[in-house]
Amino acid sequence: MNIINPSEDRTIKTASAVMYGLAAPSQGSEQVATWKVSVIDGGESPVHVIDKDQIWMPIAGSFEFTVDGETEQISAGQALVVPAGSVRQFRSTGQPLEALVAMQAGALVSIPGTEGANPIPWAV
Repeated sequence: MNIINPSEDRTIKTASAVMYGLAAPSQGSEQVATWKVSVIDGGESPVHVIDKDQIWMPIAGSFEFTVDGETEQISAGQALVVPAGSVRQFRSTGQPLEALVAMQAGALVSIPGTEGANPIPWAV
C-alpha cells in the first residue's frame, strides 16, 4: 500500500490551471496515473491530443469539454471518458473547477500541427 500526498515538486502551474500529481509510476503506481486539476474561472487548456483514454471526474464546479469538435458540459458528480487520440480542449464555465483525472500510465501529449509528443509531467 502507498499513500500519496500532494507535494510542491509534483505540482505544475500554468496561466489557467494547477495540476497536482498523485498516483503515477514515479509514486509506485505502474499502470495508472491520477491527478487533481484546479482551473480558474474562465481558464482553458490548449488544444491537444493524448494517446490514452482519460477519465475526468469534476469534484467542484463545471466545465465544457470539446472532443473532436463536439462540446459537452460536465459538472461535479459526473464522469467524462475522453478517448485516446482525440483532439480535446476544456474550459471552466462561470466558476473555478476542480476535477480528478485518471488514465493509463505512460501517456504522451501532442499539439495538433506540431511535431513530436511528450510525457505529461504530472503523470510520470
